[in-house]
Amino acid sequence: MLEGSATPDATAAFAARRVKDSGAASGHFRTARGLTVGTVGLGSYLGEPDDATDAAYEAAVEEFVRLGGNVIDTAINYRAQRSERSIGRALGRCVSSGLARREELVLCTKAGYLSFDGHFPSNAKELTAWIDRTFYKNGVMRPDDIVEGCHVMTPGYLRHQLSQSQRNLDCDSIDVFYLHNPETQLKEVERPAFLKRIRAAFEALEEMAAARTIGAYGLATWNGFRVAPTTEEYLSLEELVGVARSLAGDSHHFRFLQAPFNLAMLEAARFANQRVGHQLVPLFEAATRLEIACVASATILQGKLSSELPDAIAAVFPGLASDAMRAIQFNRSTPSVAATLVGMSSTAHVVENMGLVKRPPAPGETVKKLLLRLA
Repeated sequence: MLEGSATPDATAAFAARRVKDSGAASGHFRTARGLTVGTVGLGSYLGEPDDATDAAYEAAVEEFVRLGGNVIDTAINYRAQRSERSIGRALGRCVSSGLARREELVLCTKAGYLSFDGHFPSNAKELTAWIDRTFYKNGVMRPDDIVEGCHVMTPGYLRHQLSQSQRNLDCDSIDVFYLHNPETQLKEVERPAFLKRIRAAFEALEEMAAARTIGAYGLATWNGFRVAPTTEEYLSLEELVGVARSLAGDSHHFRFLQAPFNLAMLEAARFANQRVGHQLVPLFEAATRLEIACVASATILQGKLSSELPDAIAAVFPGLASDAMRAIQFNRSTPSVAATLVGMSSTAHVVENMGLVKRPPAPGETVKKLLLRLA
């Protein structure tokens, strides 16, 4: 098992080495809560739970690190735990070969959904038997802990999932541990009860941080931070930071958020739905004020933004070979975005996407003007 976790000095050293040896642009790296991170991160959501996809991800992760990437994002439920296991094997090879030290890599995973073991249940009977055998009989959770038939965020479940993620990733510490789509709970649970559940989850996460099994925690969301305050699934970042502060003061470990943002989903940068003090501001601005690092997901929207973008986009980002690269460049150039995640399950995609590493992000003012035009 790999020991240690990402550190400010080691991640800064990784960046300096990649700038010197690989020609990475210094602007490719940014600071997020003390860690130096590459602006393009590797995501691992898509793909079948099979051996061929496992092998493809393992090769992709190694190539990604070689080309200057150090933010690796996954979730225990992705591909029935196989994405975590593929990444774990790849990380072991990266470290053993001297390609990178564990302390140089920012490893992120998520918990909250049911995470099947190697394959997805083929029918309801198999699903029920697996949940009973894995969770109920071991006292990990109760039937009424499950919301929407798929989501759990009780302290016991989160502790169980962290332990399993440590085994899958073969690492004793996770750098960023996200609570996965907590807004799912609001489909069945009234808001006061939801906030009690969030508080219990945050308390458990603070305990994990104190034990150094995680470095920090955050929320990885889909709808929660981009909908109107009157919407059922709405999440208030200021309110949630207040929960963390009530537990651990200003030294709390709620320091990251992940939200969808791309050329077709602009809410995080444009929709003023987050109240900070007496002002309504967009999510990214609220996060900056509340000292939360922002990671963008759905960068190319599962391939939908990899072709047929308007000519106006190409004019803003000249010299790029594809619409996919233009979509990535837009995200990594947006102020307040520390890193933008791109699903990369093949070395070919890694080589194409990481071609941007040698280019600095576009000027912030250029992106702000484009945001106004797109909105």
